[in-house]
Amino acid sequence: MSSKSILNIFFHKICCWFVVLLITNLSYGQTTTYGQSWNEVQFNRTINEKWSTEFDLGSSYSSTATSSNIFQQNIQKSFRGWGHYYLTPRWKLSTFVAYYDNKDVPEIGQFKSPEWRFALQGTYYFHKTGYTLSTRMRMELRHIRNGEDDYENVLRYRQQIKYIKPINSKVLRQGVVYAVASDELYFKSGAKVTGLSFFDRNRFIIGGGYLFTDDIQVELTYANEYLPRDNENQIVNAASLTVTFNNLFETIKKKLSHNNDNTKTDD
Repeated sequence: MSSKSILNIFFHKICCWFVVLLITNLSYGQTTTYGQSWNEVQFNRTINEKWSTEFDLGSSYSSTATSSNIFQQNIQKSFRGWGHYYLTPRWKLSTFVAYYDNKDVPEIGQFKSPEWRFALQGTYYFHKTGYTLSTRMRMELRHIRNGEDDYENVLRYRQQIKYIKPINSKVLRQGVVYAVASDELYFKSGAKVTGLSFFDRNRFIIGGGYLFTDDIQVELTYANEYLPRDNENQIVNAASLTVTFNNLFETIKKKLSHNNDNTKTDD
């Protein structure tokens, strides 16, 4: 399938989604809006040509019913460990295990709800000159505590399409600024803690990033989420900051070794 066909499908889904959104709002009426801040640091390590690992640390903040400050309440802290396998130049297969310390997360409920999460993921890349288009499929198992202190298992499927466009170069490398946009649909099994609706949410992201070096990059984006819930619908407007380090400790080790070699040469 060509990238043009994928884009046509993507825009068709967006149009259908806006129709669903309109009907849902007319049906349920009341919607609560939150402002949030999502922050994540990612550490990637290359093992060989086929395998790599990743470790993520995250922290999220949210406004509340009485305050519009997006840093008013720390609602979530998380850590996540990944394994990535590059099956072909176009296919990347991934899996992760993660722990989320959920505290007063509006989408779940105003109570502490720790969660273990497991996932299998496949990403397909359409490599084009001047931009990259990808589609991602992820199946998650969420083992999460509800308001009655019982743990529930929630299955969730996520489908994303993502577009990355370097601004001052044709490829991503040191000194390059890039634009990024994505849209993701979530579907889940029903549970007390996350609600009974099959459609979980839609997440749209747009923004940009900068590569300080080939191994260090920063990405700042705006995210909009629409979440239909049993009692009332929710909209989240979030500022998202992601800092990524590739092979950080190996790079530091090489620099220290190089400095030691120069010191010995000077002696």
